Amino acid sequence: MGTPSSVRPLRADAQRNRDRLLAVARAAFARADDSVPLEGIAREAGVGIGTLYRHFPTREALVEAVYAAELDDLVADAAQLLEELDPEEAMRAWMRRYAGFAAAKRGMIDTLRAGWASGRITTSATRARMTSAVGAILAAGASAGVLRDDVDPGDVITMVLGVFVAVGGDGAGGSAAGRGAESAARTARLLDLIVDAVRAPRG
Repeated sequence: MGTPSSVRPLRADAQRNRDRLLAVARAAFARADDSVPLEGIAREAGVGIGTLYRHFPTREALVEAVYAAELDDLVADAAQLLEELDPEEAMRAWMRRYAGFAAAKRGMIDTLRAGWASGRITTSATRARMTSAVGAILAAGASAGVLRDDVDPGDVITMVLGVFVAVGGDGAGGSAAGRGAESAARTARLLDLIVDAVRAPRG
């Protein structure tokens, strides 16, 4: 079996098929969860089920690839937002994108837990990448004088995760749509409070 460094890159058409399968799977998992039929994902991507299995031999492999792609996008968003917004607004926008990432992950959570338990997905590596993204925004904000320079980015991640746990597990009643809207609004309010906490004092 080849090592990762010896694996040949995919042909252009194979790479397009893989990218399309990932895009369709991401949309399908966001609409429902990761139990959607793989045949439907292959059909919507315009390929046969055999092509899907060549790229993703198991459902778990597809779910984990979707998770990795979404994590890559979220980490890259930090630099993109800093190019478009001032650091304070970049922090606010990034945390809301993180909330969207966390919400999408709920539909894959059972499969992801198996990946975490097996060691195929390492929570420490994920946490380190998130912390690095927040650290870049905090550093830019400190240089601009709009965010505090004494904040540990790991503490920010801990607070954000606390928001997700608190809002996701509050057990509120009402319809699913009503709970979803209420949870989204509450998440946004709590994330704004975190931004307030890391904002530099205004003299």
